[in-house]
Amino acid sequence: MRRSRRRGYVKERILMVASAVLVLGSLTATGLWLGRERDNQDEGYVVDLSAIENNTAEGLADGTGTSIAENVTQDAVPADDLDYDPYYQETNSQRVENPDQSESESMSEGTEQSGGEKKQEEKKGEPVAEIPEENTTALSTAMQPALTFSDSDSLVWPIVGNILVNYSMDKTVYFPTLQQYKYNPAIIIQASEGDLITSVSAGKVTSVFKDPQIGNGITMELGGGYEATYGQLANILVSEGSYVAAGDVIAEVAAPTKYYSVEGTNVYFKLTKDGEPVNPLSKLS
Repeated sequence: MRRSRRRGYVKERILMVASAVLVLGSLTATGLWLGRERDNQDEGYVVDLSAIENNTAEGLADGTGTSIAENVTQDAVPADDLDYDPYYQETNSQRVENPDQSESESMSEGTEQSGGEKKQEEKKGEPVAEIPEENTTALSTAMQPALTFSDSDSLVWPIVGNILVNYSMDKTVYFPTLQQYKYNPAIIIQASEGDLITSVSAGKVTSVFKDPQIGNGITMELGGGYEATYGQLANILVSEGSYVAAGDVIAEVAAPTKYYSVEGTNVYFKLTKDGEPVNPLSKLS
């Protein structure tokens, strides 16, 4: 009995040891196979460190540096393994058309061509006339007409009509609407509403204004210190800073203001020299 039990025990020990050896052998073989497969995959990307060291040493010796990226060797890899977008275009690539770069180049080429054309025109004796911006003001000033009205010059009538209230600065005159006597630095010319009013001389419009007594008005510089003022106007055709010639239409006759309701529709005309009133009849031809 003892011998049979011992033999059974020995057999169990042998089976256990054999099983353990078999399992360990299988695991070892599997590990070796997986390691070999991993080595095969890593062989596609191998960095030759010895080549890098040799190239670096040679570059330092002959004075030329070698980029580390040039020493990296890579085996051919299937296109399916690369994360590559065929529609991606690298900026500034020589093989790819860059729209922004092409537009800038075309603009620079156009500039060079236009510059070349200008140079050719200059060589042919046909330079392009250009006016500097800083000379624009001087040019416009030079083109302004000279105002040369003098004491010996005469004026044309702004409108044809009878004088309702005459010029009077040495004594007072009667104003029917106001029912009082006043000094009058102008002449009040009878007119009809809508009649055209013309400039008495060449001049520059210095002011377009509105006054309670004479309504819409214009002040015009004539030259030589003389200024002309028109009142009782409508539909003014000139603006401040504009130049007019003698006889040019500047406005129409308006309805009279309440200060001239009795006198009726009229044109107010005043002439001054250096700010002092002058009798317009002395200048009107």
